[in-house]
Amino acid sequence: MFERFRDNFLNLINSRLIVLTLVVILMGGVLIHRVFVLQIVEGENYLNEFSLKIKKERSISSSRGKIFDRNGKLLAYNDLAYSVTIEDVYESDKNKNKNLNATLLETIHIIEKNGDSVISDFNIYLDKNGEYAFNVTDTKLLRFLADIYGHASIDNLKEKEKNATPQDVINYMAETYGIGERTDPDDKSTFVPGQGYTKAEVLKLITIRYAMKANSYQKYIPTTIATDVSEKTVAAVKENNDALLGIDIAEDTIRRYINGTYFSHIIGYTGKISSDELKSLNEETSRGEDEPDRYEMNDTVGKSGIEKVMETYLQGEKGSETIYVDNLGKEIDSEGRVDPVAGNDVYLTLDADLQEAVYNILEQSIAGLLLDKIENIKEFKLGANQKASTIKIPIDDVYFALFNNNVISLEHMASAGAGDNEQAVRTAFLQKKEQVWSWLREELYNRRTPYNQLAEEYQSYESYIVTNLLINDTKVLSVDSKDETYKAWSEEETISLSDFLEYAISRNWVDVSRLDMDTQYADSSEVFDRLVDYISLELDKTAFHKKLYKYMIRDNSINGKQICMVLLEQELVSVSEEEKAALENGSTSSYTFMRKLIEHLQITPAQLALDPFSASCVIVDPNTGEVLALVSYPSYDNNKLANGIDADYYASLQNDLSLPLWDYATQMRSAPGSTYKMVVASAALMDGIIDTRSTVDCVGSFTRYSDIVMRCWNTYGHGNLNVSQAITHSCNYFFYEMGYRFGLSGDPESGTNFELANTRMREYADAYGLTDKSGVEIEESMPQFSMANPSASAIGQGEHNYTTVGLARYVATVANSGTCYNLSLLDKVTDRSGNLLEDFTPEVRNTIEMPTAYWDAIHSGMKGVVEGKKYFVDAGISAAGKTGTADENKLRPAHALFLGYAPYENPEIAIATRIGNGYASDYAAQISCKVLQYYFNPDKEEDILNGTASQLEAVVNTED
Repeated sequence: MFERFRDNFLNLINSRLIVLTLVVILMGGVLIHRVFVLQIVEGENYLNEFSLKIKKERSISSSRGKIFDRNGKLLAYNDLAYSVTIEDVYESDKNKNKNLNATLLETIHIIEKNGDSVISDFNIYLDKNGEYAFNVTDTKLLRFLADIYGHASIDNLKEKEKNATPQDVINYMAETYGIGERTDPDDKSTFVPGQGYTKAEVLKLITIRYAMKANSYQKYIPTTIATDVSEKTVAAVKENNDALLGIDIAEDTIRRYINGTYFSHIIGYTGKISSDELKSLNEETSRGEDEPDRYEMNDTVGKSGIEKVMETYLQGEKGSETIYVDNLGKEIDSEGRVDPVAGNDVYLTLDADLQEAVYNILEQSIAGLLLDKIENIKEFKLGANQKASTIKIPIDDVYFALFNNNVISLEHMASAGAGDNEQAVRTAFLQKKEQVWSWLREELYNRRTPYNQLAEEYQSYESYIVTNLLINDTKVLSVDSKDETYKAWSEEETISLSDFLEYAISRNWVDVSRLDMDTQYADSSEVFDRLVDYISLELDKTAFHKKLYKYMIRDNSINGKQICMVLLEQELVSVSEEEKAALENGSTSSYTFMRKLIEHLQITPAQLALDPFSASCVIVDPNTGEVLALVSYPSYDNNKLANGIDADYYASLQNDLSLPLWDYATQMRSAPGSTYKMVVASAALMDGIIDTRSTVDCVGSFTRYSDIVMRCWNTYGHGNLNVSQAITHSCNYFFYEMGYRFGLSGDPESGTNFELANTRMREYADAYGLTDKSGVEIEESMPQFSMANPSASAIGQGEHNYTTVGLARYVATVANSGTCYNLSLLDKVTDRSGNLLEDFTPEVRNTIEMPTAYWDAIHSGMKGVVEGKKYFVDAGISAAGKTGTADENKLRPAHALFLGYAPYENPEIAIATRIGNGYASDYAAQISCKVLQYYFNPDKEEDILNGTASQLEAVVNTED
């Protein structure tokens, strides 16, 4: 038995199976030992290594510097706020877009449910018709498109990309970010951009995804979704934090502007840096190849005004820290923090109180002027021999302006929350729309009435269809302006709209590719039918709807009472219950009610955008060249454009007919009118054309030119005047003669030489700073000197075009007797501790060396202007000045100007005021008088700034 056991044991040992078993056991033991070492002994070390701990340098934003006025009054500062952010922690797999978009959409809904809004800092917005539209043009649009399509330069844009429509861009971005759905889940080619989302949701998602893409090279820095959110939003986001991957709440700073509307054109606003700004600012602030760039793609910078001009002073220096991130870009550790250094503070030369007062004076005065021109009539047509100064504003134009300038919301009238009067007006509108469309189809297919035989209303509709809709807006129609049939339509007006469209189709002027039809087999009648359908679709938009409201008001389909009640129902104005009841029961007419709204500035001139609705006023210290006030009316709230543009608000500004984004003080140009006469007086005296005792006999009509008769505003003539008297009485004849004499070369037979005359006058215009920009640091239009008929040029007409701020420099030079400054808005820069870093002093551009007697003559003439105005005398202000009117369009009132300074004996301030289409220069003088009263008599402040329309004195002479 023992032998058998031994034999079996030896056989087992010698078998291959046991050898294999022992090898497996040995290898298993080694493996178990190795796992033990990896998991237990070295587990923590290997876990750290597995986490891909990557070292990164992160910058820490600095606090932007503050902006103050000359007296230390705070104008711009930073405020702590909460922001909603997203960090890209999503796996880069096929479901990333789906998961990320779902999270973002849920977050957007939470934010908006709690009354906040997401960022809209994208160059596309939804217009009033619910269509995508660009909010930039020209080079800025091309730069935007280059960024969208991934090109470093706009020169690299393909033709198709360069001509991309807003919808094209949205479709491209939606496809890129997977914002849409497939009609066949298994087929990528069936993806429909935007499907399953509203247009607004698509735009918001694209805006956020685009911002995330700009930040994608540094995943560990979150992208802001919404700024300055409420505590309710903060709580809601935190409550849903587990379900919102990557979403967080961050403490942030936002830019605030105190009373921003008064200063927005000067201070400007901040926004996210663009690619062009990133490049230029880093080049400007480069500290060497080995040093990091000062600016990064996620930075906030000044986009306009002083915020932009003083960007490198205000920005401050970033801090930094070393962080460690994992393979998903998630921060896991940090060290080596270097705190940021706050930006420097900028002090302006402005007097904030004066700036605000002047703005309010302008608004009150323009409202008063409007009330003087509004009459209880339905229409006003300027007669062939009537002057524009006689134009009246029918109350029906006021009612229509509320629709035309988007004061009344057409969208709200169509909503479920519309009031009774809104519903009634909306019903009348729908009936009118159906009536007009029925007429149009009948006209296009059957009546075919020649244009000149149509009523004015229907002419208006047809003109809109061809010119606005088909040619300008949609580019469906491209015409040959020299074609005889086109002339028969546009000039002779002898053919019908049908005849014209059929002819346009036959000439291949119609871009049928825009009509969404198969052109291969389409004949002309099919194209015509499709064009009619296209017109029908395009007419169902806000711009055309407004035309319907115009004629609904005219034919009394809706009335003034209903419109006033709509204002109340939409809470656009507020009145007492007694005033509302009086309107409803008819004891107060809608005409009276509307006048009261304007009188109390519940409806402002800017909202109506009826002439006059704009003005500007610039006040300068003539002894230093510092700008004390630079006011443009109307204005906008720069708080809504900083910290990420409010797209809806920005779109409303762009569609506002009063052009609030336009700086009327530095960008609007017009002829200076008679305010230019001091330039010509200086030239005539210095060139020896006249002396202070020389006189010219004004007989009313100036007949020196063989082809034209020029007339003085005083058609009977002023008689003999010297230069001082000519300025006081604003005698055109005197200055016609000066302009003529400048061009005389010694040969009495040759007449005047235009070029010679204008060249001689230009020398003195230049001496007063009128041939280049004024020097203010913000954006300014270049002046234009007139090279037209020298006599017309000599009275400030011709081709002259100057800004208000340029005219302010000119009159300041007159006031100080010859020192022309480069004006400045900047006072000084200090660090946060108040230490002076830089002091800004306006430079002297040039000086005018002119005998004291000549200056006295000019000053005396200007003093005579003011002494002839009772309101200046009654105000007790010792001042000098000059009025001027500038005709631009014979169908609109002239621009009104006044330049002056005070006190006369020792000038402290110089002032330039312009009212766009302000009827008469005397109105500008009255406003300037109010400003001077405020400045020199602070005890009169309550009387001057009473918050209601200011009644201006009636003007007899409107042309000096």
